[in-house]
Amino acid sequence: MSVARTLHGARIVIAQDPPSALGRAIATRWPAHRMVLIADATVAALHGDRVRAALGAEVVLTFPPGEASKTRETWAMLTDALLARGCGRDTVLVALGGGVTGDLTGFVAATYLRGIPLVQCPTSLLAMIDAAIGGKCGVDTPAGKNLVGAIHHPGLVWIDPTFLETLPLAARREGLAEAIKHGVIAEASYLAWLHATMPTLVDAAPLPREIAHALVERSVGIKCEIVAADEREANRRQVLNLGHTIGHAIEQVSGYAVAHGEAVAIGMMAEARLAVRLGLAATAVPERISEVVRAAGLPTALPMAMDPAAILAATRQDKKARSGTVRYALPAAIGRMAGAEQGYGIPVEEAAVLQTLTEM
Repeated sequence: MSVARTLHGARIVIAQDPPSALGRAIATRWPAHRMVLIADATVAALHGDRVRAALGAEVVLTFPPGEASKTRETWAMLTDALLARGCGRDTVLVALGGGVTGDLTGFVAATYLRGIPLVQCPTSLLAMIDAAIGGKCGVDTPAGKNLVGAIHHPGLVWIDPTFLETLPLAARREGLAEAIKHGVIAEASYLAWLHATMPTLVDAAPLPREIAHALVERSVGIKCEIVAADEREANRRQVLNLGHTIGHAIEQVSGYAVAHGEAVAIGMMAEARLAVRLGLAATAVPERISEVVRAAGLPTALPMAMDPAAILAATRQDKKARSGTVRYALPAAIGRMAGAEQGYGIPVEEAAVLQTLTEM
């Protein structure tokens, strides 16, 4: 069972195949190239030796797991390691891991020797359905998340849902936050399927392969359709930011103690309530989102110790801010986003945001 599609030059394959099939795909795309595998230490311990051997990669470069490693310092360490090994433009970087690994490796590939080939091999649900798709890459700074980066499309995205069999349940739930977002922004029937299937999605260990494949395929299809229409986030791609403006601020204020998926879940709830406050959506919208988020075991409210004013201040560093005003992606209904006439980025006064956060 496999699915393939193309997005801005990236061949995206969903296949439950052994790593040797990925090795053959890379060799077909880039004959006579040398491969370097990049993974965090946890993923390298789980899968590094098997994947490196199957690909014929020369080396595995590792770094400590977690968002704290997504920095310019880690980028410098990885680029220096490539230079020390004499890696030239005949090098293909293979990102094996979750969203942090994909973002970091993508940024290395985008900037090393002014750009070298990249393969994304995501191992987390969040990376499979979101981070590995669309070409965004970059690092965090003390001022905020993903503020230094680029768009550098991989030549190949190899999504093997069998990697999810080693994924901890907490990380699976994180990925479900992005899947829920896809249903909210684009397809009410997908959100209904997620809700109906949630007992299996959350509790089954391991996740049944046919359900994992369906989950990944439907989310990837939604993201690909949106990114294909708007590569550079000039208009429709902004809908993918639902939950992320406030979610990223929550991550930053918590010192990344709140995981990305949890922050996105809270951010979706806050931004859906904000849409109601602005008269863009009915109260049924956040109520429906809350049902599915709770079923996934994800939070729907701010941690008690978190200061709404600090979150508001952190949103000011958001990449979507224009002329000092932060723009939000807000739902009008389940499966439809507000603001089409203004490119889906809706400017919101800070007082409305602060009141909404305080109520949460």
